[in-house]
Amino acid sequence: MKDRDQDLADAQRRHWQSTYTAHPDMYGGQPSAPALHASTVFRAAGVKDILELGAGHGRDALYFAGAGFTVMSADFSAHGLEQLEKAAQEQGIAERVTTTVQDVREPLPLPDDHVDAVFAHMLLCMALSTQEIRRLVNEVRRVLRPGGIFVYTVRHTGDAHYGTGIAHGDDIYERGGFAVHFFPRYLVDALADGWTLEEVHPFEEGDLPRCLWRVTQILPPSAQFL
Repeated sequence: MKDRDQDLADAQRRHWQSTYTAHPDMYGGQPSAPALHASTVFRAAGVKDILELGAGHGRDALYFAGAGFTVMSADFSAHGLEQLEKAAQEQGIAERVTTTVQDVREPLPLPDDHVDAVFAHMLLCMALSTQEIRRLVNEVRRVLRPGGIFVYTVRHTGDAHYGTGIAHGDDIYERGGFAVHFFPRYLVDALADGWTLEEVHPFEEGDLPRCLWRVTQILPPSAQFL
């Protein structure tokens, strides 16, 4: 990793840690709309176990576990995951939730062909370079079983904040301490190479509103990690 990229990554880690500490309920307790959609898709496909990347304080992980899925929740904020674990205990679903502190720039701590589905709400559009995003999707491909489902959401270049704030290069812009990698459509298509791209669904979220894509792609049943 270049020194500049590492500095940005370290700054973002500190920012999210302090944010979760100061605002433990910043996203509320209700699941996100993408998680509601993903749950329907996963259930129809017979999914049993889910890896959630960028779980934060766990509103979506708690929803998945409450719906009967087994969930491994990964995030680089230990504070967020501590809040998730506490809530899982309080809701009586701790046996279906595990957590791991994970920087997604590093290999995922799972063996090959290990989970049925991966979910990531706004994780891929954080302060990750295009090269890091490609490596991460390769890792997702590795840990998914053949026929596995990957549902992720990203802010895209049609968003009102694209091109504003502090420019870090590679379509990454920072506002209010939060750095976002805004996705062009060709990047979505490139990340789906070797997959079946089921859907690229545009939607809006928040007060601005933020403009996002919800992407669903499926690993072929005979897929092998290369």
